[in-house]
Amino acid sequence: MTMTVQPIIETQRLILRPFILNDAEGIQELAGNYNVAKSTLNIPHPYKDGMAEEWISTQTPAWEEKSSITYAIFLKKNNQLMGAIGLVGIKGTEGSIGYWIGEPYWNQGYCTEATKVFLNFCFERLKLSRIEAEHLVSNPASGKVMQKAGMVYKTNKDIEDRDGLKAEVIVYERIAKK
Repeated sequence: MTMTVQPIIETQRLILRPFILNDAEGIQELAGNYNVAKSTLNIPHPYKDGMAEEWISTQTPAWEEKSSITYAIFLKKNNQLMGAIGLVGIKGTEGSIGYWIGEPYWNQGYCTEATKVFLNFCFERLKLSRIEAEHLVSNPASGKVMQKAGMVYKTNKDIEDRDGLKAEVIVYERIAKK
């Protein structure tokens, strides 16, 4: 990866841009929803005051270190924060994608649209060769997003969730086109 400034990514309906501190209230409101948190491995619940600001403050250094990349997902027509998408665990030309969308925006294709454009960005602009994703067995909608974005099933495995409990996940991957 050779980019110095994290670029903005756009689709027909969405804008993906780096988070700023002014996004904290929206993050806390959307990610603080129990239905959102329970569908992920990492979002804490309850989502306490200050957590969003602390998380946002880690994003620019992570981009600069090329250890992770995170984007806020906004609805273009009204500039409304809808969720987040990112790549973590970047090692060489591989990483792991994760995302969440606020409940008011579920089942409208926004997550699939964001995932497709983000994967293309990672492969084409960042020159990654392989991206993996995991979703909780209890969240099949996330698996549908992965499939629609061109990811293929790899395996099932047990991991430890944010509370230290065993969680079964389904793993997908997508390999860069040669």
